[in-house]
Amino acid sequence: MRSRRSFIAALGGASVASAPAFAQARDSLKIVSVEAVPVRLWTRSSQGRLPQFDGLYDPARWRYSGPYSQLASAIIVTIKTDQGVTGYGLGAGGAAAAEIVHGHLRHLLVGTDPRNVELLWEQMYMSGIYYGRRGVFVMALSGVDNALWDIAGKYAQTPIYRMIGGATQEKVPGYITNSDPSVGLDLGFEHFKLAVRDGLTEGRDGMLRTEKTLSEARDAIGPDRSLMIDCGCRWNDIGYTLEMARRLDPVGLYFIEEPLSPDNILGYQRLVNEVDSTLIVSGEHEYTQYGYQMLLHHGGTEILQPDITWCGGITAVRKIAVMGAERGLPIIPHRGSSLYGMPIVLTANAPLAESFGTGDAATDLMLAMSSPYKEGHYFATDKPGFGTEITEKMVHDHAGSSAL
Repeated sequence: MRSRRSFIAALGGASVASAPAFAQARDSLKIVSVEAVPVRLWTRSSQGRLPQFDGLYDPARWRYSGPYSQLASAIIVTIKTDQGVTGYGLGAGGAAAAEIVHGHLRHLLVGTDPRNVELLWEQMYMSGIYYGRRGVFVMALSGVDNALWDIAGKYAQTPIYRMIGGATQEKVPGYITNSDPSVGLDLGFEHFKLAVRDGLTEGRDGMLRTEKTLSEARDAIGPDRSLMIDCGCRWNDIGYTLEMARRLDPVGLYFIEEPLSPDNILGYQRLVNEVDSTLIVSGEHEYTQYGYQMLLHHGGTEILQPDITWCGGITAVRKIAVMGAERGLPIIPHRGSSLYGMPIVLTANAPLAESFGTGDAATDLMLAMSSPYKEGHYFATDKPGFGTEITEKMVHDHAGSSAL
């Protein structure tokens, strides 16, 4: 069985993203319009569906995320320039984030040069610190930032990964997030992650179901493939998590992801210090380099997992990758095989890229943002900017339920 902690040790020295390769051009380039549209990435999704609860203590009440969280609330930000260069940025936050873009951030963008990415990021971030240092505001900011980088890359006729340092690897092993291991096996994956459905509210019965599910998954994929779990914060108790880590030791997990609330940084610190059988990882729901500064200061994760589309965009995640490299920690971005995640995966110390579109019930819009995949690996694309196949028609054709 593959050693979990040796997975990191084998990575060697980390390469980090450098400053943008493009310089401030002397010619004029101005933003003329900014639009944000909530979109559907999957052909089927429960996001935005009205909840039905079985009483006050129904576990579903702890898990109802509403229409403004996760990838199911994706937005596409479209930024147009006076020279016909259009940038598309993936963000999140649904209609709430779209309103922030239209009612707030747009006024800091129209008439400016989109190549001033760092400057515009700082101005947008500072303009929202009284109400939006985390959550939906930063999800909106992420979509804008990614669209600005897309313009910069297209204008320079250069892929983003080359603009931020160049690839350190030609291809990256992928891992698939899917509840059915057979899907990943059929597609040629060697690394698998399952979402844990039971948590603290399900008690001992839930523990037993989790053990059974993961034991069956291990049997299905065999002893030499990597197996990981995403708890979705459902364990949310240090003692429960410590017991589950002991119970799952025979399964041979590479990592346990987000067992606790993202706000429980000291809890994560304790888990990192006390769990030896597997890695404890967090950060998918942390925001900007400032949030990561605190998470890493307290040693709250053993792998960095920012989502480029809601953590603050490429501008923020480049800085987060540097923080991780300084501490010898790898980075495995959430859904890193999206074309928005791959520039970080290719240029930083990233051992794996999480699936995005591969094996999903994906719309053509989602597939237009997915990296090339072959035989268990994701590959770079040499198209300018992020290299997506997004069109305005595609965005509006998939305007979705996250607008509820």
